[in-house]
Amino acid sequence: MTSPVVVTERPADGVGLIRINRPEARNALNLEVRRLLGQYLTEMAEDDNVRCIVLTGNDKAFAAGADIKEMAGAGSIDMLLRGTQNMWRKIYGCPKPVIAAVSGFALGGGCELAMTCDIIIAGESAKFGQPEVKIGIIPGGGGTQRLPRTVGKYKAMRYVLTGDLFSAKEAYDMNLVSEVVPDAEVEKRAVAMAQQIAELAPLAVQQTKESVVRGMDASLETGLTLETRTLQMLFASKDQKEGMAAFIEKRKPKFEGR
Repeated sequence: MTSPVVVTERPADGVGLIRINRPEARNALNLEVRRLLGQYLTEMAEDDNVRCIVLTGNDKAFAAGADIKEMAGAGSIDMLLRGTQNMWRKIYGCPKPVIAAVSGFALGGGCELAMTCDIIIAGESAKFGQPEVKIGIIPGGGGTQRLPRTVGKYKAMRYVLTGDLFSAKEAYDMNLVSEVVPDAEVEKRAVAMAQQIAELAPLAVQQTKESVVRGMDASLETGLTLETRTLQMLFASKDQKEGMAAFIEKRKPKFEGR
């Protein structure tokens, strides 16, 4: 039986690729998919050969939402015991950069999954949305929190209250998407960007991500302090010495993540 999540460890040097693989269900996020996503992201976070991760689906869907059939008959305690919030934490807690390569639908939990990533590359025909209100619930993977923090209250309200979908261009205009590319180039572009990041100093990349993520939830003064302390800490790394020496000597640096 084919796994609902497939790992390709080396589409390029330093790059890991995780593919949601439930085409028969438009890559709906059932409990097994969420569990495997958390597992593989954790494994890649601990793998020194992987420096940046691409998360994708297929040309029809990144992920078309949660698996409604799996949850339709559940009660409150059933939902509590599923511990889906812990699965989400494993996904968005990955210390290495994660790039979402979005083709087709990214709806509900799929849109929320993309928002847990650090960069979103979307195909021109991709569709985003939080349509949970249409089936009597609300977003449960960060849609009511991450979306307004990203696009602002009034744009977010317009979509979470109506359940309407929006295009890749609209997502880009709202600052939800990093880049829009032709549909056929989504995965290729995401892997190329991941390889570009993977060639940089791993400690600096990871600390940059952490500074941005932690700083966004803090006051400006606290965020600036975190940034300063992190910069100072990196001067203890071999990569800092190598990077600056290579710059002065006009050569390509060889970063080791130390």
